[in-house]
Amino acid sequence: MSMIIRDVMTTDVAAVKEDDSFRVVTQLLIDKGVSGLPVVDEDGHVKGVVSEVDLLAKEEYRARFRGDEYRQPLRARIRHSLGSEGSGHHKATGETAGQLMTHPAYVTTPDAPVVLAARLMDRHGIKRLPVVDAGGRLVGIVSRRDLLKVFVRADDDIRRELVDSIPITAPWTDPASLDIRVKDGVVTLAGTVTRHSEALSLARVARGVDGVVTVREELTWRHDDVVDIPVWGGA
Repeated sequence: MSMIIRDVMTTDVAAVKEDDSFRVVTQLLIDKGVSGLPVVDEDGHVKGVVSEVDLLAKEEYRARFRGDEYRQPLRARIRHSLGSEGSGHHKATGETAGQLMTHPAYVTTPDAPVVLAARLMDRHGIKRLPVVDAGGRLVGIVSRRDLLKVFVRADDDIRRELVDSIPITAPWTDPASLDIRVKDGVVTLAGTVTRHSEALSLARVARGVDGVVTVREELTWRHDDVVDIPVWGGA
C-alpha cells in the first residue's frame, strides 16, 4: 500500500482562531518556529491559513509610505506571494487572523495518498497543508519536510512492496526469476523476462513504489515486442 497522509502528518498542531489578534498570531509563529498556521472557527473547522508572508504585508506597505528604496526586493517578493495589489492592501490593514489569512485553504485528508499532497503543494507553491476529517475539522498538518519521510523507508519494506505489486497475471510473476535489489532507496532490476514490454512494465511498477529514489534497469528479454511506429507526413 502506498503511504498516506496519516503516516507522515503531525497531529500536534498549533492553530489560531479567526478573531485572534495580529500580535497573537505573530507570537505563536515565533514560539512554534513555523512559517504558517491554520485558522479555525469555534468548532475547529479550517477557514484559512495565515503565514509570515501575510503578516509581512504590513511591513511592505509601511516601507512604501516611508519610501525605503532598500526594501524594494522585499516588496517585490511579498507582492508576488500576495497576488493582487488589492489583496496586499487588505492584508496590510488587517488586525485579526481572519482578516490576514489566505482563504479558502488548500487542505488534505488523513487517507489521501502522499503523492497527491506533494502535487498540490507544488502546483500552488505552498509549504504546508492542514489535514481535515470528513467534517472539515482540523486533525493535523503536513509540511514539505513531512513528505520527505517517504524517502527514508527501509529498503526491505520497499522491496517487499515492489514484489507484492507485480501483477499476478504477468509471465514474470515469480520473483525467483528476477534479481530485485534495493539499497538506499535505489532499485536495481536484473534478470531475464519473456518480453521487452514486461521489462518496461516492471520498471514502471518500481517507480510507483513510495520511497524509491530511482530505478536502475538491467533487465534483458527474449522477445522484443516493442515496435517504434514511424510518424508519417514529414517534418
